[in-house]
Amino acid sequence: MKASVKAQLSVMMFLEFFIWGGWFVTMGTFLGNNLGANGGQIGQAYSTQSWGAIIAPFIIGLIADRFFNAEKILGVLHLLGAALMYLMYQSSDFGGFYILVLAYMILYMPTLALVNSVSFNQMDDPAKDFAHIRVWGTMGWILAGLGISYVFSWDSEAAIAEGLLRNTFLMVAVASALLGVMSFFLPKTPPSADKGQTSISSILGLDALKLLKDRNFLIFFISSILICIPLAFYYSQTNPFLVEVGVENATGKMTIGQISEVLFMLLLPIFFKRFGIKWTLVIGMLAWALRYLLFAYGDACETGFMLILGIALHGICYDFFFVSGQIYTDSKAGEHVKSAAQGLITLATYGLGMLIGFWVAGKITDQNLISDGQHNWEAIWTWPAIFAAAVLVLFFLFFKNEKVEYSN
Repeated sequence: MKASVKAQLSVMMFLEFFIWGGWFVTMGTFLGNNLGANGGQIGQAYSTQSWGAIIAPFIIGLIADRFFNAEKILGVLHLLGAALMYLMYQSSDFGGFYILVLAYMILYMPTLALVNSVSFNQMDDPAKDFAHIRVWGTMGWILAGLGISYVFSWDSEAAIAEGLLRNTFLMVAVASALLGVMSFFLPKTPPSADKGQTSISSILGLDALKLLKDRNFLIFFISSILICIPLAFYYSQTNPFLVEVGVENATGKMTIGQISEVLFMLLLPIFFKRFGIKWTLVIGMLAWALRYLLFAYGDACETGFMLILGIALHGICYDFFFVSGQIYTDSKAGEHVKSAAQGLITLATYGLGMLIGFWVAGKITDQNLISDGQHNWEAIWTWPAIFAAAVLVLFFLFFKNEKVEYSN
């Protein structure tokens, strides 16, 4: 791969995740403090990610893979996304904001697959090259959070009161427009699918349902859906929680999670080789339960280290369960259903599991509203901790360990 192409793909990946990290982390705080949204409405706004994940395969399978170059569709989607982000920046009520964010996520979620397609199409050895490109996406997410907290201070108490947090949408609109224009100059990635061969079942990954006949994979599949219910609490409630309890530069501190994600990714091969898939997944689920207990009993003062430790566990939470789960799914699927299997597990987790999770998180948060915007966070975080622990026990009892080959 030429150095110039590698640079293009790295910038593409950087902007892709700078855009997502630049607004998604702080959306709940913005909605609660500036648009007067309750927990249920915040959960509803975050659930647009799930609807986007459910609809995205149709955009990719019915359009991108059959009729148009991936880089051109990527450009169009990000230019449209920039316009929607600007309208979200101007929003003054939750109803109008929700329609915009739903439309935006339907457009954005397909771009996650498109940037991968553009990248893989240029690589001679994807197993070796992709990690070097994808890491720039994590760097983009980290820089977005650091910028919000330490450069612009949009998530400070005074700035939130003044409504400055809405500037994140303007920042992302500019980044999205930049990526949209840049996409038309990316290396050409022509359609890869036969126009006459695509079916609804293959688009949704239903061709991989036969994998559920394997008892171990069935247990893993069910556990993946269930663990996404407590997972949704982290994405929708962590930033509002940290801001409410008085943690300064909350958004910037949350980037510790992405930093740990990079570090723990390096440990995955060791755990796969020494302990097998079962113990790797168990450690990932255990980290979710532990994280929520740290959030439940930590505060911004004497036990502030507990909150930081809970954030830092993100690397184990995400890598040891979700990344290892993707690798496990790939190892179980045959050559003919590899893509379908990944589509199925994505639909089950980011679609169904998190859709339920965001709804539950909103309900639990509203039920524990004390007064004047203050919540009983100990009760809120205890719920997902207990649920994650229950999923862990069920998985541990019924899943038999396997050896999974892994190379990075």
